[in-house]
Amino acid sequence: MEPLNARSMLDAATGAAAKPADQPFVERRRRLSPAALDVVNQKVARAYSPIVITGFVRLADFALLSLVGIALYVGYVMPLAGSFSWVYPAQIIAVAVAAVVCFQAADIYQVQLFRGQLRQMTRMISSWSFVFLLFIGVSFFAKFGSEMSRLWLAAFYFLGLAALISQRLVLRSLVRAWARQGRLDRRTIVVGSDSNGEQLVEALNAQEDSDIHVLGVFDDRNDSRALDTCAGARKLGKVDDIVEFARRTRVDLVLFALPISAETRILEMLKKLWVLPVDIRLSAHTNKLRFRPRSYSYLGEVPTLDVFEAPITDWDLVMKWLFDRIVGGLALLAALPVMGLVALAVKLDSPGPALFRQKRFGFNNERIDVYKFRSMYHHQADPTASKVVTKNDPRVTRVGRFIRKTSLDELPQLFNVVFSGNLSLVGPRPHAVQGKLQSRLFDEAVDGYFARHRVKPGITGWAQINGWRGEIDNEEKIQKRVEFDLYYIENWSVLFDLVILLKTPVSLLTKNENAY
Repeated sequence: MEPLNARSMLDAATGAAAKPADQPFVERRRRLSPAALDVVNQKVARAYSPIVITGFVRLADFALLSLVGIALYVGYVMPLAGSFSWVYPAQIIAVAVAAVVCFQAADIYQVQLFRGQLRQMTRMISSWSFVFLLFIGVSFFAKFGSEMSRLWLAAFYFLGLAALISQRLVLRSLVRAWARQGRLDRRTIVVGSDSNGEQLVEALNAQEDSDIHVLGVFDDRNDSRALDTCAGARKLGKVDDIVEFARRTRVDLVLFALPISAETRILEMLKKLWVLPVDIRLSAHTNKLRFRPRSYSYLGEVPTLDVFEAPITDWDLVMKWLFDRIVGGLALLAALPVMGLVALAVKLDSPGPALFRQKRFGFNNERIDVYKFRSMYHHQADPTASKVVTKNDPRVTRVGRFIRKTSLDELPQLFNVVFSGNLSLVGPRPHAVQGKLQSRLFDEAVDGYFARHRVKPGITGWAQINGWRGEIDNEEKIQKRVEFDLYYIENWSVLFDLVILLKTPVSLLTKNENAY
């Protein structure tokens, strides 16, 4: 018997009768070249952030050294002393902190170093020895060295070193496995398939221990200036193809090989590409114009100028994930009684399942299933939202009007947050894939509309608490939603998410004139 999971439970709740209403939606996809499709069809592993990895290694070093020191104190020193003293634990924590600081100064917290062995080990051994010499010196001048057990001190040094070496050997195996799987690669595409592009790809490929993986090059030109391959990297298509390509496979970095003097061409291309959740940089390796070194960021030894950065990455992404899971889980537990009553009311009001699924835009334009309480008569359901719900819409049930007005119909999306992970508690609201303003799809009505999909969508958002929710019947409403969503993306913080969550109940009561 197949075990039940959250998805199967939700599928059961929507009922088999809901399937005929789930009509297919139309996807508008740009045709990619055979070379680009070859890359798209390759299996791609999820990326791991080097910043997060090195952060966890720092925490692991501190925890490991503290554990070794305290275990030796409890097992050896405390039985001899006959009582507990805070002097040893305080000194152990001080040594562990000093070790992490010294390791940082020795520059061993680099993913590239974790792959190797000799350089990493020699730096770590010398740093750990320096910390102990410093500790002994401080103990001598502070005149509490006589109170310290020499056997404990020696055991702490050697066992601490053994623990660090063992940990690094395990870490080396993990990092090498992740590297083979492509989890540490920065999947990069180059814009400019000419001599500049060829020099850039050669410079990137020539670097040892580089995490840059060049997928290919893109160029609009079809004349002799555009090469079919740049230092072995194939031309995958035109600049207009990049958006579709980046939505069908993982792309971490877009690197322009065009000279800064080609500003008109670059600006035209950036207008098309800024909607993607990727880093975008201009290569400066062939430019004669030189800025101060601090103006550049470097890919190995290749200087680049940052243009756009992917939003909510590294530790920010970890913090948002924890916020969604912890706060979302608590909210789901608190909402379960209310959800039970709403489901009962929906079932008693009209025949059909209590829940229904709707296709909506998720992160980077992926199509996701979003769960809601059914607010329409089942035979008039509109899973693609091809027709906007209007005031006094005859398709909406009596209970449906109430739960739509109060947004209680959105509560099942907590399952998306906690179990599926394709929604956040706070973010741009996910619009239906066939959502329209009059006869135009939203992305046709608003320039840069898809830029709001650079982060995960949310159950509530900055636009919603400012009154931009409900029916979209004019251009201003969709433009304002996008404007507020982009402000949220550029100014995100955990505190900002918390403020939006706390303001949501008030806004539902005071700013619901457009919710039908």
